Amino acid sequence: MHISRSRSVLLAGAVAVTLSATALPAAFAAPSSTAVISEVYGGGGNSGATLTRDFIELANAGSAAYDLSGFSVQYLPGAPSAGSLWQVSALTGSVAPGGRYLVAQAAGTGGTVALPTPDATGTVAMSAASGTVALVSGTTPLTCKTAADCAADTRIVDLVGYGSAVVREGGGPATGASATASVARAASLSDTDDNAADLSAAAPTPVNAAGETSGGGTGPGDPGNPTEPGTVRVHDIQGTTRLSPLDGKAVTGVPGIVTAVRTTGSKGFWIQDMAPDADPRTGEGVFVYTGSTAPAVAVGDSVLVSGTVDEYYPSATTQSITEITSPRATVLSSGNALPAAVVLDAAAVPAAYVPSAGGASIDALPLEPSTYALDLYESLEGTRVQIADTRVTGATTAYDEIWVTVEPKQNPTRRGGTLYSSYTDQNTGRIKVMSLDTTRPFPVGNVGDVLSGTTTGVIDYASFGGYNLQATELGTLTDNHLRREVTRKQKGGELAVATYNVENLDALDEQAKFDTLAEGVAVNLSSPDIVSLEEIQDDNGAVSDGTVGSEATLKRFTDAIVAAGGPRYAWRYVAPQDGQDGGEPGGNIRNVFLFNPHRVSFVDRAGGDATTAVAAVPTRKGVTLSVSPGRINPASEAWSDSRKPLVGEFRFHGKPVFVIGNHFASKGGDQPLHGRYQEPSRSSETKRVQQAAEVNTFVKSLLAADKSARVVTLGDLNDFVFSPTMSALTAGKALKPLITTLPANEQYSYVYEGNSQTLDHILTSPGIRRFDYDVVHINAEFADQASDHDPQIVRVKVDGRH
Repeated sequence: MHISRSRSVLLAGAVAVTLSATALPAAFAAPSSTAVISEVYGGGGNSGATLTRDFIELANAGSAAYDLSGFSVQYLPGAPSAGSLWQVSALTGSVAPGGRYLVAQAAGTGGTVALPTPDATGTVAMSAASGTVALVSGTTPLTCKTAADCAADTRIVDLVGYGSAVVREGGGPATGASATASVARAASLSDTDDNAADLSAAAPTPVNAAGETSGGGTGPGDPGNPTEPGTVRVHDIQGTTRLSPLDGKAVTGVPGIVTAVRTTGSKGFWIQDMAPDADPRTGEGVFVYTGSTAPAVAVGDSVLVSGTVDEYYPSATTQSITEITSPRATVLSSGNALPAAVVLDAAAVPAAYVPSAGGASIDALPLEPSTYALDLYESLEGTRVQIADTRVTGATTAYDEIWVTVEPKQNPTRRGGTLYSSYTDQNTGRIKVMSLDTTRPFPVGNVGDVLSGTTTGVIDYASFGGYNLQATELGTLTDNHLRREVTRKQKGGELAVATYNVENLDALDEQAKFDTLAEGVAVNLSSPDIVSLEEIQDDNGAVSDGTVGSEATLKRFTDAIVAAGGPRYAWRYVAPQDGQDGGEPGGNIRNVFLFNPHRVSFVDRAGGDATTAVAAVPTRKGVTLSVSPGRINPASEAWSDSRKPLVGEFRFHGKPVFVIGNHFASKGGDQPLHGRYQEPSRSSETKRVQQAAEVNTFVKSLLAADKSARVVTLGDLNDFVFSPTMSALTAGKALKPLITTLPANEQYSYVYEGNSQTLDHILTSPGIRRFDYDVVHINAEFADQASDHDPQIVRVKVDGRH
């Protein structure tokens, strides 16, 4: 099994050298479409190794046999000294088209498994961790010791540098080689002359010219094509847990009908056995990964697939996908009927989401598809399924994905979404739909629309969103005409305070983004008196040159608001120290207050800067701020590499109001809901709890000086109302979360993976007793959005009675 974030370079087999049957490339700066080194392993015989010898494997992706007479493979240490020499191993014979050629090297004292019979033998003791191997036309030792010099040597057909090798192709050497891992090229044998991109680490899988593997069987390099099924079926590969019992093993002649083909991204095809077993845990479908090579099969083909079983993890915390890698497929017949699709609906999906492993991996737990939704989806991995008339719970993304639910009565929101209401009550019916049909435009849908009719495809898994349906037949979209909301205008005696995450806005953004966001403020929010903005960047955005000011950004934004019919807002912010507030590198993200000076005044008190802490100052008439605007305890570790809260003192009808704009640390780093660790760890929560405690302490200092102080705390808190973050923020009843005052089916402002949830909040102190609160849905439920957050607004009645 292996883990990789770059799916295009994954390989479960060997590093292959594909040899051209015609002319040699002029230098390895010209990628070879035929001759490449397919696998390099220097850990043989080392402590912890299984194999007893080092090896170099070559491969031929050409259509004719490649003659190796007079060729050699040569080895150079990873960090060559002046006295280092290339060590030569001469080759004889040839490599069949599609075949492998195995060169055994020195043996060590460890290991228990011999290589298959080598096609050539050398005596080089290769390093397990770092070195360079070259395939050379000739047997005279190379003399080059730099990448540039070797690139100029026309005798080199292919070259692989691994570990920390100085001599390598492209931007960097292949990584991950060790006593237990080789570096290997993808099944397609693609050569882009970039070792870091073309090769990846995996368990060593040597194959010789006869197709024999180190286990004595026939490997995926076998040039023969079986015409009769082997002994292994798809359900044997899938097994009764999330991990295949055949992981890492070669399989031959696995029968199945091709049910779907993917020709973009991670290319491959799915097969499904037409003779299922009686165990609902053992899936009958599996993905056959062909790497960068388009599959040479069609839907309806009856095939026999040989290759290596692999559990591919899209990332370290996700579940895996069972695959057959380094495949060879024999087509027995075409145009066959496909297996009947499994119907996924409310009756089929269990109410429970996933089994618990106390935070550990669920990989080895026996599947219980009738009890847990994720177990059901896992048992259907690679299987043909069908859904019908499903409501959209997550709008179409820029990546042509749409979230639907097969359980329409599960936690519905007022506008058609599915509410995420607690850590223990997951929405089991959510599934992401993608399309394998590249000839049709993907439907653009909003929350509450319906994917009508039947959608049929295969169940797959991805790091973002987990289980998904790769559609071969896509239903049609029924538009339910979701509309963007417009909140009412505040009355004369009401102070309107809003929060809006404007998603990394800077002066280099297109005018259309400014105009859309401005319309949200002027029209949809009805021009609040105060707007607390999150994600305002410095004036040149991600450019890292020391710029920290946001004047040009805010000038463009406030001009756009005026053009949209809003007031001429003034602004206040505290510029961060360069590179100290997290967010996009170079962006110097910060919180900003906009305010309408014709309705509300800002109390300026000098001295507020990036490092000065604001304090509550008791007076005979109540409480004031030591600086305004100011920051809450910016030296605290809670704010390290994170946005600091902005505090400002305003006056409305002569009455003081304190506003605290927040943008807490993101949820990045948390384990996914659908991942292999259950229950998932929420590691990012620790910092947000610390940040919430800092804000709570400051609010309490204001209330200690004046228990009737009007405090509005708002912003993108990046956490849920039922989270420990919210408990820390509201401790001692210092603040009340207004989201809880709405009906349950309206308590959301953000949609993620088909879940309607709340990360943005407005909270008020006990001194604010009369208010009208609204989440204004203009972004999160729509495919066309200026921000992924919906703004919120509270209208506070400010008078002598508070």
